[in-house]
Amino acid sequence: MSTLQAPHLPPELADAIAAVPRARFIPWVTPLEPLKRLMAGEGATVFVKRDDLTGIGLGGNKVRKLEFYFGKAVAAGADTVLITGAVQSNYVRIAAACAARLGLNCHVQLEERVAKSDPLYRSNGNVLLDDLFGASRSTFPVGEDEGAADAEVERLAEEMRAAGRTPFVIPLSPNKPPLGSLGYVLAAQELLRQAPDLKHVVVASGSGLTHTGLLFGLKAMGWPGHVHAVCVRRSAEQQRTRIANHCARLADLLGVANPVAAEDIDVDDSNLAPGYGQMNPAIEKAMLETARLEGLVLDPVYTGRVFAAAIAKLRNGTIKPGEPTAIIHTGGIPALFAYESSIREFV
Repeated sequence: MSTLQAPHLPPELADAIAAVPRARFIPWVTPLEPLKRLMAGEGATVFVKRDDLTGIGLGGNKVRKLEFYFGKAVAAGADTVLITGAVQSNYVRIAAACAARLGLNCHVQLEERVAKSDPLYRSNGNVLLDDLFGASRSTFPVGEDEGAADAEVERLAEEMRAAGRTPFVIPLSPNKPPLGSLGYVLAAQELLRQAPDLKHVVVASGSGLTHTGLLFGLKAMGWPGHVHAVCVRRSAEQQRTRIANHCARLADLLGVANPVAAEDIDVDDSNLAPGYGQMNPAIEKAMLETARLEGLVLDPVYTGRVFAAAIAKLRNGTIKPGEPTAIIHTGGIPALFAYESSIREFV
């Protein structure tokens, strides 16, 4: 894409990450592909970073994060990994796949975050894959209390310890060290090696670990461009505070200076309604057009919302024509099948 020399992570940052235990699940660099037809009418130079192609468990951004959690679990001698997430959580699904590859048991706790009575939502998509990968399952009736969800998982882990097992908990709440962000600090370097003249990156912001790592890595390399984060679960105000705290904790975790300033944290909740895990007309349009113009599948929770926001930013001039832009495709495709009834209404 460019003859510019790609930046590298500062040595002290690269060394700090290299010292953290890591389980390797991704055997390749994910592609950066041009979106030639979808954005043709906008005069835009837009690429998609295919992190839906990270391999294990049908892929997605969570693989990069879980390499570090599973690295820590293996180093601790764990025999079981526990994780909590929404019923159709991609994080949970990939954790179950990673555990299977490493010969570990996996217990997944599924939270009631989305008010859907459709039986497909509770049996197909990621839930089906959780079962296929051999994870045990429990449910948690609350969907908007991360601390309580973590506490319940810790209670289950304590029961396992009492039974002589060695569990490892992958936390959800934002007051824990953002270990998973390390995967996207490294992904930032990978991205700039592919496209050193990028001006904009558009990414989903949910738990915030992907957004945090990407932003932290890009700014640590002195990248002058702009990260546009799209809220998928909570308001921009809440998410901005969450990301600032994550960045500060990440700097502490690595023992380096925090390269992220307050003005670097750009979060957009204009496309969040009607809420997490629910579609709106802009998402539906983005999913349909991307599939029919590019043969690229988006999911209804993350990437559909991100592409809808990216298209809006191109059309309203936030991203100027010709400014090289990368949209991070974070995967989540199995959830598509759990949303079949809703998707049939606009296909």
